[in-house]
Amino acid sequence: MILNLILLRDHQLKYKIALSLIKGLGPKLIRNVIAYLGDVEAVFSEKEQVLRKVPGIGMKQAKVIAQSNPLERAEKEIEFIEKHKIDCSFFLDDTFPSRLNNCEDGPVMLYKKGNNTLASKKILSIVGTRQVTEEGRQNCRNLIKELAQNHPDVVVVSGLAYGVDICAHRAALEFGLPTVAVLAHGLDRIYPNMHRNVAKDLLNNGALLTEFMSETNPDKPNFVKRNRIVAGLSDATLVVESAQKGGALITAHLAQSYNRDVLAFPGRVDDEYSKGCNKLIKSNVAALVECAADVEYALNWASEEKDKGKQQSLFFNEPEGEQGVIYQLIRQEKEASVNFLSIKLEMSIAKVSSLLFQLEMDGFVKSLPGSLYRCL
Repeated sequence: MILNLILLRDHQLKYKIALSLIKGLGPKLIRNVIAYLGDVEAVFSEKEQVLRKVPGIGMKQAKVIAQSNPLERAEKEIEFIEKHKIDCSFFLDDTFPSRLNNCEDGPVMLYKKGNNTLASKKILSIVGTRQVTEEGRQNCRNLIKELAQNHPDVVVVSGLAYGVDICAHRAALEFGLPTVAVLAHGLDRIYPNMHRNVAKDLLNNGALLTEFMSETNPDKPNFVKRNRIVAGLSDATLVVESAQKGGALITAHLAQSYNRDVLAFPGRVDDEYSKGCNKLIKSNVAALVECAADVEYALNWASEEKDKGKQQSLFFNEPEGEQGVIYQLIRQEKEASVNFLSIKLEMSIAKVSSLLFQLEMDGFVKSLPGSLYRCL
């Protein structure tokens, strides 16, 4: 029985991985194809005429899909995954980060090495220039130190790059916060190589995460793709320092497009690596942050002691009836969207919204960016 389950898992995994290898089939189209056909394996077994009917798939793309044969490469990747004990998550799996499924262009496949589940209630992405100043380093370290004191469950996400990224990872490790590095290449390498020790350390309290298979080089376009995962994984993206152009600003605007909070440290008007942050603040894209208390205020994060007190006061007074059903489902899922609740409970969106409003007014749930709700 166990052997059959393992074989079934590997059989399904092969097709999930193979989907990402089909030329021209990006995350949005993959979701469309599976939604239309109803099964991952069906993508490789359906006739070209059927594939043409999928929204967004024309004659040319249908032909590419029908003629693709990426299964052998997928099987090779499974050998690498099993050898190195890598965790895989497909966007339909329960283990896939729920926040990323609320991003239209989010990845469909993730490869993870480490012990973090990415299901934390509090995740903060910290990004910035590779040419970080000493002031930027201190701002980043001090903020993480302050967060760690009141929020030991906060997960710090960054990209393992030079500058602000590596400062954020090191500070998180120093003060005992879990930290996740999102990579722009496969898990068969670490780039830059000089950050290998940090990558090794964070495996004990965090993870290395990527959507790229092994043998994928850290090419420039991959860093842009990586940025959308950094933005989509978290509740908010904090920009420590940035020039007027750069990857950090791309990540900030991606976070805004996902209806996530954007935060930024201000800087002197003549400081080259504060111009990007100042512009974000001036254009109302980012909230001004000077310390951890500003992050707490922007994200409505109460301290651990306040959270405990609130949970104890609500323990004997949980909502009942339809409100109780919604409350319990949100608690089970950690976070849930209005659409998800409507489909799962077979209620109209208007009714679900009304019940959620009352739950929020009574202090049982909190609304989050992207029409998500979380239990308090």
